[in-house]
Amino acid sequence: MGGTDAYLFGIPGGISPVKGVRSAGVACGLKRDGQLDLALVTSDGPATVAATFTTNRVQAAPVLVSRRNLRGGKFAAIVLNSGNANACTGRQGLADAEATVREVARALKRPAGQVFVASTGVIGRRLDMDAIRRGIADAAARLDASAGSAAAQAILTTDTMPKEAAIRFAQGKRRVSIGGMAKGSGMIAPRMATMLAVIATDASVAAGPLQKALRLAVKASFNCITVDGDTSTNDMVLCFATGASGAPTLRGGTADFRTFQVGLEMVCLSLAKMIVRDAEGATKLVEVRIAGARTAREARLAAEAVATSPLVKTTLFGEDINWGRVMAALGRSGAGFDPGLVDLWVDELPVVRRGEGLGSRAEAAANHRLRQREFALVANLRAGRATARLWTTDLSEGYVRINAGYRT
Repeated sequence: MGGTDAYLFGIPGGISPVKGVRSAGVACGLKRDGQLDLALVTSDGPATVAATFTTNRVQAAPVLVSRRNLRGGKFAAIVLNSGNANACTGRQGLADAEATVREVARALKRPAGQVFVASTGVIGRRLDMDAIRRGIADAAARLDASAGSAAAQAILTTDTMPKEAAIRFAQGKRRVSIGGMAKGSGMIAPRMATMLAVIATDASVAAGPLQKALRLAVKASFNCITVDGDTSTNDMVLCFATGASGAPTLRGGTADFRTFQVGLEMVCLSLAKMIVRDAEGATKLVEVRIAGARTAREARLAAEAVATSPLVKTTLFGEDINWGRVMAALGRSGAGFDPGLVDLWVDELPVVRRGEGLGSRAEAAANHRLRQREFALVANLRAGRATARLWTTDLSEGYVRINAGYRT
């Protein structure tokens, strides 16, 4: 992360550098291979909270419970399990999510209305509540200010690596930190994105301004990534503010709040791009940039059409700039433009000018660039001034293999 802003700099770790936060990651038996599968993240004192959730009409029991508890605006803890989504499990699944919250509240001696719950894994299976209870007791006993990485490990499913990011900035004479952890590598689409993320800050921020800041940060990060166009039943991004830095309460519209907003967006975007880099079966991280659209909505439609097209994604995997597939995706997107004016590039290398290909030499140069791990696919519609960008992946045989055997 790092960056050019003198007031914001990346630091190692995820949630651990944030003052007033303790966490744990344990194995309670939800995963058959014995890996870590339950995380507990707590605030030492009263904290404010904000969250965004999946827009999928089918919503998992933990989403319903956490939505309800968000109304109070206060945070004590969040418990997250992997290995089971507790989705499409009916009344019993809801009862299990509520029992999980009560178990954490009892273990920590904190109000149940300030405890949040998140789950990820296979849909349609009942939780093993005996395992959950054992895991909560174990995690509560292991809570530690330096255990953020264990918590990040415990929430993974098909991920190949934990995802953590943190920044620090000066607020007056105090130093404020923002840190987060996330999971996700499949069922990723830009409608809240399919993943779980927990972000903590030791800034002092009221719940209302924190919610507004998080929504803006999510819009520019987690809602700008796609792997396969699928949106999950369990998506959640939760952010809590402990106030433990000792810095004054942040007020909207101030320079300090703007710095906080930038920092929150940096952490969210860093985590979001880690998700795409770790996408199931992916070999490329591709930034899709649209310029020259008539409206912001049409720019977004064009970007989504290109970023989610299986034909475009397989072209990128094959490292052959079959640019006609990009043009076709733009044409069905719903954006208005004259096809005879469109320009396409791979990074700075032009392949199409005013709707026509530039020939084999230009394509060969672009194909060489497609061999890189990361690059940009850029289209200028020349219909207006609106822009959009999304991050996507290629589509390989590996994605099919992983998802064909997900339940076995």
